[in-house]
Amino acid sequence: MSHNTFGHLFRMTTWGESHGPAIGCIVDGCPPGIPLTAEEIQVDLNRRKPGQSRYTTQRREADAVEILSGVFTDGDGPTVTTGTPISLLIRNTDQRSKDYGDIKAAFRPGHADYAYWAKYGIRDYRGGGRSSARETAARVAAGAIARKVLGPSVVIRGALVQIGAMSIDRSRWDWETVSSNPFFSPDPGTVPEWAQHLDEVRKSGSSVGAVIEVIAEGVPAGLGAPLYAKLDQDLASAMMSINAVKGVEIGAGMAAAELTGEANADEIRIGPDGRPRFLSNNAGGILGGISTGQPIVCRFSVKPTSSILTPRHTIDAAGHETDIITKGRHDPCVGIRAVPVGEAMMALVLADHLLRHRAQCG
Repeated sequence: MSHNTFGHLFRMTTWGESHGPAIGCIVDGCPPGIPLTAEEIQVDLNRRKPGQSRYTTQRREADAVEILSGVFTDGDGPTVTTGTPISLLIRNTDQRSKDYGDIKAAFRPGHADYAYWAKYGIRDYRGGGRSSARETAARVAAGAIARKVLGPSVVIRGALVQIGAMSIDRSRWDWETVSSNPFFSPDPGTVPEWAQHLDEVRKSGSSVGAVIEVIAEGVPAGLGAPLYAKLDQDLASAMMSINAVKGVEIGAGMAAAELTGEANADEIRIGPDGRPRFLSNNAGGILGGISTGQPIVCRFSVKPTSSILTPRHTIDAAGHETDIITKGRHDPCVGIRAVPVGEAMMALVLADHLLRHRAQCG
């Protein structure tokens, strides 16, 4: 299996399977001299790890990250990056591979089982192997390093804006609320409604999808390059690479098709500081594939978890028709834990483009 690396100058390669001994990643291209500790990476991993509420999988993983290479301290100063590849290790400690024994010959509808088998002639049926959302822990760890490259002036935050058919009320958006509820919701009014809905979904053995919005503020103008290295192009690729993502939009996205040219145009004036001031942000902070200095806004949709208790029609590797029920510990809405993953992918793209911009433009 090739194509496990993402990025150009700032590159992440992930490795490992859901039920293997460990997962991890190699981060290459990180500039030297950046203070970095495992504790800083752990902060982001703790937001993604499973088992933190009844609305996510009850698999109990500490997701404790170990830095194996790429940093150095002489004992007197801080631990800093050396410019060499940074290797990160996250051990798997709570696998229950026996939960998947009944489905090792059958393909779960909606999952990658059949596609992997058709391509490689073999698949890891234990939790989906590489196609499992477990792989995203490595992305979050790499994203924490990308944030350090971007520096504190770039703030990346994500939120869940829709579960199933239930959307937030954007007039009540409050970033402080995101960290105080199990859904990463920016609207406190939706929390009890989503809780009731997901309790019903969970008890029925079913699942629902979600929409996540990620916003990056403080991004300088000029990142991205025409024609085939557009910033929004790479963001779309990054978000679509997340397991279970089926759609991505930037700014107004699909809704832009309903706007007139007058309504869609982000008009510009000169602000009090003498710098350009946009009167709207339908473009999501990107024009011609290049950042404008406005907040970069990206949304992506996550499909319902494919592993459910409701019997579904399928076939097995021998070509026999059968029905399947997936036992085990699964998220009734895998989109909940995708919020820090989306933030990480945003950070990885921006860090890569920042270094590419410096290389070309100084």
